[in-house]
Amino acid sequence: MMGAVASFTAMAVAGRELAVEMNTFELMMYRSAIGFAIVSFFVWRSTLGFSQVKTDRLPLHLKRNVFHFTGQNLWFYGISVIPFSQLVALEFTSPIWVILLAPIFLGESMTKARVLAALSGFIGVLIVAQPGVVTLGAGHAAGLGAALFFALNVLYTRQISRFESVLSVLFWMTLLQFAFGFVLSLPSGIPVPSLLGAQWIIVVAVCGLTAHFCLTTALSLAPASIVAPMEFIRLPVITFVGMALYNEPLVLAVFIGALFILGGNYINIRAEQKRLKPNAP
Repeated sequence: MMGAVASFTAMAVAGRELAVEMNTFELMMYRSAIGFAIVSFFVWRSTLGFSQVKTDRLPLHLKRNVFHFTGQNLWFYGISVIPFSQLVALEFTSPIWVILLAPIFLGESMTKARVLAALSGFIGVLIVAQPGVVTLGAGHAAGLGAALFFALNVLYTRQISRFESVLSVLFWMTLLQFAFGFVLSLPSGIPVPSLLGAQWIIVVAVCGLTAHFCLTTALSLAPASIVAPMEFIRLPVITFVGMALYNEPLVLAVFIGALFILGGNYINIRAEQKRLKPNAP
């Protein structure tokens, strides 16, 4: 989890530094190109090779990556216009959106615990955003939008991971998102990054992969009820980075709101564990 926190933090810094050179579409194009090369190497070296990326579920891959691509672009835009701490706190609402959307997309029931979790998360968002106290801008909307689209990505990932390997999912993710970024970058012309910009692009591409690898590994080694609360470490870490590098202010409301959001996530995790425990072998 500390590896995931470090990776997400480095990616945020790199994304903000790159905002002066290129837009989010161009950043995603370069990031996905590097990611595709890395994933293709591991596919080639795996036991099954490229046979495992053959799929008859391309429409599902396409829908999943439209949502993830949109969420990632909103996230990169958000980190360039609002403090890191606010964006991360709003990003923490993604599991709350999963709770609200799962009955629609997966047919899951809406339990009392899930309603309580969603309510706690909503209160947390209000505390973080402070409507009426601070002016809400496009960055706040981007943060919430990113959380929503990341949630939709999670729902489709749940569906597709029943049939396809992780390498297959990553292969199609990087390939499709490169295509999306390339097409959307064409109208303004594709910029050639500076030497420093190229280094930041590599940071984004590598950390994007290591973050998800570390998170997946953490979930394989420990229960979600232990892993999920540890993600809260990312908020004070990225707040300190924002203060140190960009003179961002320390806002107590962000931490209080994040506690409500994290608390909602924790309520849902504990309820799900209790529900599944009687059925455990």
